[in-house]
Amino acid sequence: MLGLKFETETSWAEIAKNDLQQILTDHAYAEQKASANATSIIINYSEETELVQEMALIAIEEMEHFKMVHDIMVKRGMVLGRGQKNDYAAHLQNYFPKTKDRNESLIQRLLVAALIEARSCERFKVFADNMKDEELSKFYLDLMASEANHYTTFLNFARKYQDRVIVDEKWKGLLEYEAEFMKSRGFKAKIHG
Repeated sequence: MLGLKFETETSWAEIAKNDLQQILTDHAYAEQKASANATSIIINYSEETELVQEMALIAIEEMEHFKMVHDIMVKRGMVLGRGQKNDYAAHLQNYFPKTKDRNESLIQRLLVAALIEARSCERFKVFADNMKDEELSKFYLDLMASEANHYTTFLNFARKYQDRVIVDEKWKGLLEYEAEFMKSRGFKAKIHG
């Protein structure tokens, strides 16, 4: 369904389970960044009413997810750690050449956002399926549907603003680029690490 070209090994789930403080902190910040990205799209493409409405919903939902992760941390006696650099998102953004074309820039942002959501969805499933902690397993399975919806929303908007054949070619290339990068990942308690 997600079209990802590389599957996360279950060994990553073991690493994540053994450092819950780190994985939950990383996840909380990932949700916050996703909310900020949706808000930034609103600011930069305010004339696109349908896009603005959908991005507003996503921004709110991502901040709700941030709060849910933080609530789990507080319940377990954890304190939200400091935010860390997200080299995964930065790497994906480097796939596309810099452009001053507003529409092209939007397509690139939407495709990168779609892939981040797709990979998050896949990682949440791997984590949930390999978790004995019932509360966390259910939490991550519940979040999967939301991530999948965001993935399709971003991808569908990209296809709305540019010819689908062109978008699908860009998407295919981005998926392959991401898969190569993910082959060297899976060794850190980070959602995309």
